[in-house]
Amino acid sequence: MDQTLDGVLGFEVDELGADRASGHFEVENRHRQPFGIVHGGVYAAFAEGLCSGATYLQVQDKGKIAVGSSNYTSFLRPVSEGVVTAAARAIHSGRTSWVWECEFRNAEGKPCAISRVTLAVIDPR
Repeated sequence: MDQTLDGVLGFEVDELGADRASGHFEVENRHRQPFGIVHGGVYAAFAEGLCSGATYLQVQDKGKIAVGSSNYTSFLRPVSEGVVTAAARAIHSGRTSWVWECEFRNAEGKPCAISRVTLAVIDPR
């Protein structure tokens, strides 16, 4: 996992459950865009990683995997330092697709981004 995007970006998973997931990361230069704030792609990547991981744990016993099919992330407040936390909840858990909402908060607990992640549940290659 260290060589995957989640590992390279230093994402920490705190919980992966049937209908929720959570994690955090400490803002470092590797997370910032040129203006010194967290790059939007960091939020999108972390949301998809958390939601995919939680979904996979629920579908693996059926021989399936979970892969992203849509990721819509809105940026609410710039963050340049501190710990960013993520909390995701499953909105839909179907046979072939799952939909999650993932909210990000800064060190003061204020919302800084929100993602809607749709995952396809498929057979592995």
